[in-house]
Amino acid sequence: MELDILDKKLVELLQKDCKRTTKYYADKLKLSKTAVYERIKRLERQGVVTEYVALVSKEKVQRNFTVLCHIRLVQHTKDNVLKFEREILKLDEVSECFHVGGDYDYIIKVNVKDMKSYREFMITKLTAINNIGNTQSSFVINEVKNSPSVHI
Repeated sequence: MELDILDKKLVELLQKDCKRTTKYYADKLKLSKTAVYERIKRLERQGVVTEYVALVSKEKVQRNFTVLCHIRLVQHTKDNVLKFEREILKLDEVSECFHVGGDYDYIIKVNVKDMKSYREFMITKLTAINNIGNTQSSFVINEVKNSPSVHI
């Protein structure tokens, strides 16, 4: 879908703060409230805007120990790949999962309270998934940039 300049500005505003009023966006874009409302609805219908979420402080909810875990599967059959992905979707500790090319097959982002919690996650949940050949964990020292926004 081709976005015009006003759509791009509106998406940028929504990504910064989607809880503002239609009037606020209309004032910023120098459009009527109705025009902005219709643009938002069109962006939603066309799948450009997919959902609205609250971003939670990992520190405040004691989930600020972040681990990037690289996973290599033993076999890459369609059934094994799909089974692994179904199992990962069930794990609440996993906030992101990427099927990647290279030395490993998947990279998952895990948010837990501390190292002890991560060890428990690895032993009882992750390694319980069949077909995992090996894993390599990288522990985040500091988040330099973490933006949910997509630049358009």
